Amino acid sequence: MTPDGVAVAVMITLLFPMGYFTLASPAFLLVKLDIQPVAQLLRGMFNAHFLVMRVAGVIGALAFLLDGRLVAAMGVGLLAALAIWGRRWFMQRIDDQLRARDAGDAEAPHRLRRLHWSGMLGNAVLLVALVTSIPYVATSA
Repeated sequence: MTPDGVAVAVMITLLFPMGYFTLASPAFLLVKLDIQPVAQLLRGMFNAHFLVMRVAGVIGALAFLLDGRLVAAMGVGLLAALAIWGRRWFMQRIDDQLRARDAGDAEAPHRLRRLHWSGMLGNAVLLVALVTSIPYVATSA
């Protein structure tokens, strides 16, 4: 595989789950999060996204590292680190709000909605950064 092929493969590997999440997550804006199955489905979507991004990020960082692109490997490694750390942090907060909702806290669905928005915003920022970096990664060969 040529160096450009490695860059394309890594970028597609990262863009696919980020793009899917970008398209799937707004659907939850159309439903109330005080409905238990809906909130659990939202939790599952975030959990799966973080897990997939962790795996894709580690694989991408290793591919760039083996290709000798240290800066690109560090950038993708940072994305993987954010997915690893972010999952623990984010899922804890979602679980806290789900427990609060189950305990009768009427504001918990609103806080859960804010978490939903922040997760979508974070993904959008990382997606824009990744797309913006494509020309630099492709020409660094």
